Amino acid sequence: MSGNVNICEITDEVKQLLKDFRFRKVKDTAALILKVDREKQQIILDEQLDDTSIESLQENLPSHQPRFVVLSYKQEHKDGRISYPLCFIFLTPQDSHPELQLMYAGSKLALQKEADLSRAYEIRELDDFTEEWLLGKLGN
Repeated sequence: MSGNVNICEITDEVKQLLKDFRFRKVKDTAALILKVDREKQQIILDEQLDDTSIESLQENLPSHQPRFVVLSYKQEHKDGRISYPLCFIFLTPQDSHPELQLMYAGSKLALQKEADLSRAYEIRELDDFTEEWLLGKLGN
């Protein structure tokens, strides 16, 4: 089994979505939810959320299947500044199908590199994905 983890193809559509998302001009919290198409072994768009909240994003994620989330978070700092950090979040619930977990794990670094994101976080339980958790990771 070692060495043969399939890295799923990142479709041209997803590559363009990632590029457009990175350079978007809208000033709100938004997310791209990406999933693996098992049959085609490709990473595809599951959902795009604009002007969303962490709570709403959490409600749009499945609790028993892995997902990749590219998040543009509107962060309000204590000194009044506002920033929009881009984050790569890998949700991998412990009770998801092992084959699916392997496909996601094998594709994670390639997708993170394609998205050009250095802030990468992994979550094992959907309930842990809260605004407090994110702010702790971002160092607010």
